[in-house]
Formats: sequence, C-alpha cells, structure tokens
Amino acid sequence: MAGNASRAAIISDRRITGLSADVIAELVAELGPLWHERHQARLTSRPRQRAIGASAKHRLVFVDRLLATLVHLRHATTHDVPACWFGVDRSTITRAVGEVRPLLAERGCTIAPGVRLRTLAEVIDRLGVSGRTGIIDGTEIRVRRPAAGRRDRDKFISGKTRQNAVKTMVVTDGDGRMLLGSPTRPGSCADITHARQLGLVKLLADGPAVEILADAGYQGLGAQTGGRVVTPPHRKFKKNAPDWYEEMYQRQRTAHSSRRIRVEHGIAHLKNWRDLARHLGRREHISDTVQAVASLLSHQQTADLALAQQR
Repeated sequence: MAGNASRAAIISDRRITGLSADVIAELVAELGPLWHERHQARLTSRPRQRAIGASAKHRLVFVDRLLATLVHLRHATTHDVPACWFGVDRSTITRAVGEVRPLLAERGCTIAPGVRLRTLAEVIDRLGVSGRTGIIDGTEIRVRRPAAGRRDRDKFISGKTRQNAVKTMVVTDGDGRMLLGSPTRPGSCADITHARQLGLVKLLADGPAVEILADAGYQGLGAQTGGRVVTPPHRKFKKNAPDWYEEMYQRQRTAHSSRRIRVEHGIAHLKNWRDLARHLGRREHISDTVQAVASLLSHQQTADLALAQQR
C-alpha cells in the first residue's frame, strides 16, 4: 500500500495523473461514498457463509484505487506497474480499475460546478440555452484484432486507416471545451451514420436552434436538420473552375476550418490519455474508457477556466 509521502507525490505532480490536486480531491469526495455504497451492495446481494466484514480487509483504500485508475488511463501502463507502485497484487489493480472506471464514465462532462452533461440530448439543450456553437467530429481508436472465426470480425476494420478500430463522436463548444464523448461503434461505421444512430438529426430537428459545425464527413445532415449542421461548401466546378470561384471556395473553407479546428484540439487532448491512443484492453470496456477520460478532461478544463477567471 502506498505511503502518505508516495501518495502526496503522485497527487502533487500533474504529469502523473493529468489532473490537478484540487480536481483529484473533488473526485475523491464525490466518488468515494458512491464506491463504498456499491461495494456494500455487492456484499449484501449474495448468500454468505460469513458475516460482512469477516473476510480479508482491503489493502487499497479508495483514494489509491482512484490514483491507480488515473495512472492507467493516462499512461496506458500494464496493471503490474501500479501494482508494484502500491505494493499490492496485480489482480487488486485490475479489480480497482474495473470498479472506478464506470464511476468516472457515469459522471458526465463537467461544464460548471455541479453541472453534468451525460447524453447528447443534454448537450444540445445546453447549447441552445447558452446560445453557443457546438462542434462535432469523429475519431478512431485502435483496438485489438478480434479472434479468428468471429462472425463480425470485419466490422472493426476502418475504411480510413485499414486497421482494427472503434469510433467515437466528440462534441466540444466553440472554445474547445469537452462536452461529450459518445459510446463507441465499430470502425467500419461512417461518421454520418454514427451521428444518425446517436439521434443527432432528431434532436436538432425537434430541439432548440443550435449551430453545429462539422467536417465534410457529415455533409447531408444540413439538409436534414434545417441547416443547423454547417459543413464545408460543396465544390460546384470539378474541372476548369474560374479563378474567382477558386478564390471564394478556398476562402469559405478556410473560414470554416478556422472555427472547426477547436474540436481537433479537444480530440488531441483526449489522445494525450494514452489508453485512447491505442486501447489494448477488452473492446467492451472502450466506451467506458472514452466517457471516463472525457469526464476527467472536462472537469480539469472547467477547473482551469475558473482559476484563470479568478486571476
């Protein structure tokens, strides 16, 4: 078990966990009681031959479980590394990550103290209330190749990279603040298909008037949403375009890209958490990992913004 000095060193160095000490303290205060409640519920949910509390005691307190999970997500270390760090068995770290990661995923993205966005519908409503522009884009995360003989093995092959991957849709505001990391789909799913499956078209058609910026992979959604999804302009002249048209076309695309680039920055911040650069765990856990990292990143962005405003 990590000593107080080691634990303080981990918390104080943002390079290790990717989070400031204040954000980690808030996570401990928020998730600690929830973890203890679920742990007690698991103990009482099955027949027992011994009284609760009579079994072996946990050698890893909740704050250490949280830190081990953050280190794993940030640096994609094997479970053996934090196990040696915290002085426990590898299986203890595996169990800790499996328990804490869903708690982080369920938190949603923090946009203000006590305000969470957990679904795409909540994101659209929030953008409508605040009058801000949203930006969407899809990103792929490499995963392990499915076993030979699996029926849907080819579904994970990305048409863009020709590698086994899963795809998630990222939503940020005009300043690049993380608002949502969606559940994942196999890499063969197109960006526009993923957006439709998430219900974006219906939410924009029936919801508030919101401007959503997107790249050329979402062309067609603008007509389905009454122009609320804004994509780069189509090229009307494929050959022998007039000079005036080429100049106007490039100017429009540059103006659109300069506004949309913020979502690319948001995706880059997500990929700084190495478990999303290439996911080597089980594919069924990747959605929780994406949503957990998006939650952590948004919380840190909100804390940094509040600190900058105080100064």
